[in-house]
Amino acid sequence: MLIADTYPRQSGVDALHYTFRLSFSDTSDELQGEASIDIRFLADGISEVVLDLDGMTVTAVSPGTYNHSAGRLHIAITPSKRYERRKFTVRYHGKPGGGLRIIKNKYNDRVFFSENWPNKARYWLPMIDHPYDKATSEFLITAPAKYQVISNGLLQEETDLGNGFRLTHWKQSVPISSWLNAIGIAEFSVHHAGSVKGIPLETWVYRQDRETGPRWFEPDSRAAIEFFSEYIGPYSYEKLANVEAAGFGGGTEHASAIFYGEKNILERAGTGLIAHEIAHQWFGNAVTESDWDDVWLSEGFATYFTLLFIEHSQGHDAFVAGLSESRSRIFDMEKTNPEWKVRHSNLSDMKRVLNRIIYQKGAWTLHMLRSRIGDAAFQKGIREYYVRYQNLNATTADFERVMEEASGQKLGWFFDQWLNRSGSPMLKGSWSWDAAAKKVMLEMEGSPGYRLPLEISIDGHVYGIELVQGQQRFSFNSDKEPQEVKLDPGTKALIQASFLRSAKLP
Repeated sequence: MLIADTYPRQSGVDALHYTFRLSFSDTSDELQGEASIDIRFLADGISEVVLDLDGMTVTAVSPGTYNHSAGRLHIAITPSKRYERRKFTVRYHGKPGGGLRIIKNKYNDRVFFSENWPNKARYWLPMIDHPYDKATSEFLITAPAKYQVISNGLLQEETDLGNGFRLTHWKQSVPISSWLNAIGIAEFSVHHAGSVKGIPLETWVYRQDRETGPRWFEPDSRAAIEFFSEYIGPYSYEKLANVEAAGFGGGTEHASAIFYGEKNILERAGTGLIAHEIAHQWFGNAVTESDWDDVWLSEGFATYFTLLFIEHSQGHDAFVAGLSESRSRIFDMEKTNPEWKVRHSNLSDMKRVLNRIIYQKGAWTLHMLRSRIGDAAFQKGIREYYVRYQNLNATTADFERVMEEASGQKLGWFFDQWLNRSGSPMLKGSWSWDAAAKKVMLEMEGSPGYRLPLEISIDGHVYGIELVQGQQRFSFNSDKEPQEVKLDPGTKALIQASFLRSAKLP
């Protein structure tokens, strides 16, 4: 099924590297910016490069002439040669209308935090603001010397300029999508926690939270990095910094610098939130969806791999409890939003890019896939998918192809029914004991059009069945009348079911 969001792609233009030189002060909310963009052309004859930039005032572009309107910076150039590289410089200034917040934090201190998700980088950075075009980047930030600055990648330089300002230079040497670029400027306490799997682990919290921050972030972070590295593959980036941030709730998984909303994060349990954001470093960040229609490849994956980490760290019962809670939330959401599907179709309104179905049902799709093909094939496929698309982009079709290769099964029907169809199947079932035949008789009535592998437990013995018709009957040999017959005993099926004993089957 070929679907794609409606962003206007430039098929012959590939941004390789961005260098952002930005200046901030405590006397104004306006930034002064200069961006250098290294472009590779993939075709002959390209005469225009278009960058997203909304709300800023452009003062100069070189080389070329430019037109800046409706949030798009059009740069007219001499026609390109295939594989030619050119560098463009854009000078601009303004007060960001989004993407970068200059506000007071919970301690009433002035702070600066970016939040580019999903397409807000354009409000303060001139760039191709869509996941399909990945590039390396660096930030050279000039700010008052009382602040520390966090960003992606590795720290290159900190220089006090002698005039009350400090220059801080961070460089991200692994290509990432636009919304994963980040800066945070605040009076931070910075704790260096050593390394995990060779990756430096850092905690950046407000100076007032110096005592509690490292204890809150670091144990789960260390365990999560170890688990995901071993289950999926090596971590992609030069460090992992957990950052306390103002202006939003939850977390945002910027590459190598995760921001967590400041409100109450240090007072409540954080295992699920921390694991979710770290899982994104593999899925969403390193392997990134090619377009927004496939955002489940980010959020559904991070949600399920959080549950896998919980299973690893807290046990199978905690894993099943998380699945059960997630399943109930899916059914509640489908009652009020019956049209929601996991995959979008030609998404144009970015306010609709996420809904909870994408998180929860996306995760359940992975869980049912694992149940369908088995643990070994599932992990083999996940590891191959990561190897093949690490630091690149992928689609649902790419993932399906890899999982078919890993399992030796055709899975198009599976992905279609769970990702492209709204709602979840509803089943009615009943069982009875045929004493003369010494059989347990089972009758199931399901939602038309679904192919449903199911499990039945008879006094603890588990049997597999597959429901492919609206109504089906099954029988199982049993020497005695069962004490308990259960549908889906392992919590492996996304179904709403009524399942009772019947004295007599119709």
